[in-house]
Amino acid sequence: MQTAKQEALNTIKQLPENTDMDEIMYRLYVLDKIRKGQEVVEQGKVITSEELKREIDSW
Repeated sequence: MQTAKQEALNTIKQLPENTDMDEIMYRLYVLDKIRKGQEVVEQGKVITSEELKREIDSW
């Protein structure tokens, strides 16, 4: 697995040269959220869709 820095650099390298800072920041934000989501799944901190439906119904 790549480090966060390596992933960020690879993401930035794939962008066109004329990409503005807002787009770069957005891409890094999304990359961070995906990475954190993957970590949560690996830790088993997930619920089934049925559990989610019951939780939503209780609102």
